[in-house]
Amino acid sequence: MNRRGLRWRLGLTSAIAVTSAVTGPVAAQAQGTAPARIALAAELRDDFNGDGYSDVAFPAPSGTVGGKAKAGYVAVMYGSSTGLKTSTKQVFHQDSAGIPGVAEAGDAYGSSVTTGDLDGDGYADLVVGAAGEDVGTISNSGSLAVVWGGAKGLSGSGSATLAVGDEAHDRLGWTVRAGDFDADGAIDVVGVENYLNLRVLSGPFGRDGSSRSTASVTDMEDMRLLDLAVGDIDGDGVTDLVAVVNSLDEYDWRHIRYWTGTKTGLTGPTSVRRANGFRLEGGERLDVGDVNNDGIDDIVVGRAVDGYDSDLGIPTANGGMITYVPGSNNGPVGTQAKVFNQDSAGIPGVAENNDAFGEFIQVADINGDGYADVSVGVPGEDFDGRDQAGAVVTLRGTAAGLTGTGARSYSQNTAGVPGTAENNDGFGAAGKLVDTNGDGRAELVVGAPGENADAGSVWVFKSDSSGVTPTGSSTFGAGTLGTVATGALLGSTFNH
Repeated sequence: MNRRGLRWRLGLTSAIAVTSAVTGPVAAQAQGTAPARIALAAELRDDFNGDGYSDVAFPAPSGTVGGKAKAGYVAVMYGSSTGLKTSTKQVFHQDSAGIPGVAEAGDAYGSSVTTGDLDGDGYADLVVGAAGEDVGTISNSGSLAVVWGGAKGLSGSGSATLAVGDEAHDRLGWTVRAGDFDADGAIDVVGVENYLNLRVLSGPFGRDGSSRSTASVTDMEDMRLLDLAVGDIDGDGVTDLVAVVNSLDEYDWRHIRYWTGTKTGLTGPTSVRRANGFRLEGGERLDVGDVNNDGIDDIVVGRAVDGYDSDLGIPTANGGMITYVPGSNNGPVGTQAKVFNQDSAGIPGVAENNDAFGEFIQVADINGDGYADVSVGVPGEDFDGRDQAGAVVTLRGTAAGLTGTGARSYSQNTAGVPGTAENNDGFGAAGKLVDTNGDGRAELVVGAPGENADAGSVWVFKSDSSGVTPTGSSTFGAGTLGTVATGALLGSTFNH
């Protein structure tokens, strides 16, 4: 078994249960002055100020605030016609004016971050999990809070708590996602608590943080959650919930489950299966998007953690692999799954133990051809005498699905990319594809949490008709944000 762990891997060794949710009808809510399309268009769900450009949040749950280690913070930058502007940066933490709570050691504010228009005013809002938050005398119960968007962007004023964990070590907020799972036009929020349940908050939300209803649901099969994603995987126009889970200790027997959205809420769960009826092997990370441009979202799973018994019958698991599962009107088609690793035709590099190929997965159209492409983190990649320096690989979407043909690799040693690859940088530990300049092509944002002795840094790559380009790429870290660098692991996660 592979024992050489990646130091920046935050919480992957913790098993979290994933379960189904129920939502229902919603009352009408007054709309703001921002264009309605901003609240409805998936590509603009990250638009906090309603200017038509997507924005990006950079959580640092390990960041120091007010001398409190791992209190955590979330930085934000706004999109524009020229992309992200560092001059627009904001930093929120629990000592910021208006933000609920007080920064304390181990709160991990920013454990998970998602976005959506919770109050229906036309502006995206920021939902922040703090998995280490203590509530009264209850240790590590966790919390979910919202920072409201508006015409001037996000503001701590009026921010509110959405929910807190009920018991010690519930760690609510470790994972959070948002979507309209019952097609009523209101965004719902799903957070994981106590590694066994989903806390389901049904929208719309009041400005005081109140939701229309809340429920905690237990998965009777005790499936442990590793990651969640949302999208329409059956083409019915309603948001579905997809997860990678495992049912035993550690990482053995990972597979893919999904809950379909309906007018009465999520139904399921259902496991993606192979032709022989057995569950298709999954991984630890995933995202969804329309890779084959058929109008239905597909699933892409990253299996970065190798060396466990369940890998014995899967040679491609060595060094990490990704699995592409096309969607259909009947849901994901496991019998048509395609598997790739760094030994696959066209994929740069060589599959080696602990490369962590698949540590992050993002799906979006990079080159503007109408097919969603895939970016893959390889933070354990060794090259040029550097150990775990890290890289990112992009793969193209086509009418036939995902392909290795034309795949590209980027690292800090790629010509035109700022910085120099060093031992344990972990470049590619996290990433995000997002169109911040409104040109119809997603830029690539990459984190290297090990950079500068675990201070961490973020890189932003532009894109053109050929895909991601190192030309004009830039980087920033704690100096730009005005935050404490020591141990922040900036770039370990982004908003989803």
